[in-house]
Amino acid sequence: MSHALILLAHGSRDPRWKAPFESLAETLAGRLSTPLRMAYMELCEPSLEATVAELRDSGIARADILPLFFAAGRHLREDVPGQITALGEAHPDIELTLLPPVGEHPAFVDALAGIIDERANG
Repeated sequence: MSHALILLAHGSRDPRWKAPFESLAETLAGRLSTPLRMAYMELCEPSLEATVAELRDSGIARADILPLFFAAGRHLREDVPGQITALGEAHPDIELTLLPPVGEHPAFVDALAGIIDERANG
């Protein structure tokens, strides 16, 4: 397969912080036919840089990067696009596309609203 999906989270020095992201990636990997990898913008591994290199080395020609962020703040407007530009220059044989953050998807908003409604009225 020549296409993959990278889930991108911010990162943290606290190793326990990664657990829900790793669990999500593991669950999704079992449901998707597209190869899926978890990566972190900073502070923990695997980094976005290491993940892109690993995918390229395994023959992946294209990867979409889905930020697990609520909104596109400075990191998604500046830092991550800068990382992707640098990665594209370092690895011209893999096409990288930054997708909008999950928080901007209508289904995410609906799911979150359902959880909040359940907690508020439960």
